[in-house]
Amino acid sequence: MAKRRHNIIPLFTTRATAIVSVALVLFILGIASLIGVATHKVTDGIKEKMGFVILFNDDTTVSDIEMVKKILVKEPAVASMVYSSPEVVLGRWQKMIGEDEDIVKLAGINPFVGELEVRVGKNYACSDSIDRITGSVMLLPQVSEVKIHTELVDRVNATLRSVTFGLLSVAVALLIVSFVLIFNTVRLSVYARRFTIHTMQLVGATAGFVRRPFLRDNLINGLVAGLIASGVIFAMTYYCRTLGSSVAEVIAWQDMFPVAGCLILIGMLICFVAAIFATNRYLRLSYDEMFK
Repeated sequence: MAKRRHNIIPLFTTRATAIVSVALVLFILGIASLIGVATHKVTDGIKEKMGFVILFNDDTTVSDIEMVKKILVKEPAVASMVYSSPEVVLGRWQKMIGEDEDIVKLAGINPFVGELEVRVGKNYACSDSIDRITGSVMLLPQVSEVKIHTELVDRVNATLRSVTFGLLSVAVALLIVSFVLIFNTVRLSVYARRFTIHTMQLVGATAGFVRRPFLRDNLINGLVAGLIASGVIFAMTYYCRTLGSSVAEVIAWQDMFPVAGCLILIGMLICFVAAIFATNRYLRLSYDEMFK
């Protein structure tokens, strides 16, 4: 009995070490995924506010403004439009600078004209799409000027590309690290049982029969590691939400479940593939090569 216990303890320790190691890698991968989700949400929120402002001529009538709106409604890139009369623009400007300055008394007239603020969809928040729309709008006789913030659009898109590339690089590096880690762990486990494997082959056991318990055990290891990583991420997110931070605004609970599911699948997949490579190596060895 003592000998049996002596064999069980190292096996349990090796398996627990493998599970915890994979769980740590999956945890970091999950955090990177949530950062990516939050970044895309924030960026989409910024993109939904992007667009341009159309300034009309002084003699533009209500029918002229409605005609311009009908033209823009036909554009699939346009998400919303808000018209501000000269009086509304004046009140907004007056509120911004304070009540001490009365520009109407100073100038004698309202110097502002009507504005139509146009916002584009997040999928069209790029310089090319906005320039295509504004190019035709500028040709309308009712329009005096079009204000475009293309620099902000290009800066946001460039930032999103950089963040996406960085997160993908981190994810690939973590997957490679986890695969190597699992491969070495499984290889040590198979190495310790290499003579048992050879004996099974001598009595006619097929490669699939020998490989099956290793694959099953590592699938379970990947499942447990994914559950541990997902549980820790859920706990951290819940704790951050209780503190009243902005985590609740950018990461919803419905965003967590796909990430958790992917972590479990990735953990099972890398453990399964690593077990295949590790077992195949020793299945091809002869008896003499096992001592090397």
